Amino acid sequence: MLSSAAFRLILLISCAHALVHIYELSLPSVEQEIALEFHPNDPSAGKEFTGLLSNSWRLMWGFGALLAGWLVDRIGGKSMLAIYLLGCSITCGSIAMSSSVPSLFGTMILMGSFASIYHPAGLALISHETSAANRTQALGLHGILGSLGIASAPFIAWAIVSTGFNWRNYYWILALPAAVFGAVFFWLAIKDKRIAQRTTTATSQTKDLPEDNEETCWPSFVVLLIIAMLQGLVYAAMMSFLPRYLSVVEIRLGNASDPHYGKVLAAGVLAIGCLGQYLAGRFGRSSVLERQLSSVMLASVPLLLWLAFAGSWWRVLAAGAFALVHFMNQPLYNSLVAKYTPASRRSLCYGVNFVMGFGMGSFGAAFAAFAKTEWLTYGSLAGVSTLSAALGYVLWRWHRPSPLYRS
Repeated sequence: MLSSAAFRLILLISCAHALVHIYELSLPSVEQEIALEFHPNDPSAGKEFTGLLSNSWRLMWGFGALLAGWLVDRIGGKSMLAIYLLGCSITCGSIAMSSSVPSLFGTMILMGSFASIYHPAGLALISHETSAANRTQALGLHGILGSLGIASAPFIAWAIVSTGFNWRNYYWILALPAAVFGAVFFWLAIKDKRIAQRTTTATSQTKDLPEDNEETCWPSFVVLLIIAMLQGLVYAAMMSFLPRYLSVVEIRLGNASDPHYGKVLAAGVLAIGCLGQYLAGRFGRSSVLERQLSSVMLASVPLLLWLAFAGSWWRVLAAGAFALVHFMNQPLYNSLVAKYTPASRRSLCYGVNFVMGFGMGSFGAAFAAFAKTEWLTYGSLAGVSTLSAALGYVLWRWHRPSPLYRS
């Protein structure tokens, strides 16, 4: 069980996690409005434009994590979380004032860079606050808040756009919570007098925790990085255009247009991911994480194929089922990163992980933007998930308990 102090800190970190996913989904939530403003006469070009914009944001979100992980090991997780939040607050305001394509791309890239700090900092703090026995539980809570953030972004966008405001007002509003939480983490970093003495750990409480009995396994970590890249492609492709994918559902309530309700449906679909995070956090076991991860990725394959041909309300059901299964992999996967890597390099290893998952995986957004049919998009993603599951099976074969242990 987590101590009360550790639980409070993990809850606060998880709120910062919710925010980073709100910012991640901020562009997909209003990409149709942005596409209409910059390409009013060509919907196809508008989608390609916002796809490249999303790809740029996600590319920096991934590759920036490498530098962020290196910095976290040196100046501390709380300070880096403050930088991430205050930076996102400033860039949200800058995006709201962008009036040209170059300025919009520049501010999105800068925002993605600040957002890249979160995962190496937040996950390293959590990994140092927990042991192997309770880490998956903590990461489950962390994942639930992240999924709530993902679901909140399109809902907030709907609430703003459907009442007559525009996408620029949306970004002004998103700047506020980051400023508040950034100030909280800045205060915590100042309050912690031991932060200057940290060199190889991300939190001052690491020494109070029992050492994990797991050994560093670099070959397994490399395989895990390949899985991260493959699943990142699936994630970016799916998330970048989910409201657009669901906007074809025929629903009429009041005077709002279908694209607005696509945001509401996307929020509901993504909220189901919270259940997946909870289930994985509840049932994840250190000794069988590899088998559980492989099973989750394999289960997503038929759901991706369903997404390829689903129509109208079947799209909502297919997307909801996919969200439930897909988000189960995050607590399992992040626990495996901690299992395979040394505590002294945990932040850097999480950084490398997100370079692959969010950086290399970011090209899934561009792929989905330029793919001409749903069959090409989701059929290809099903093939990618099949390969991921096969690699997960390799990890399971490497780490499955011996017959003597099982008996």
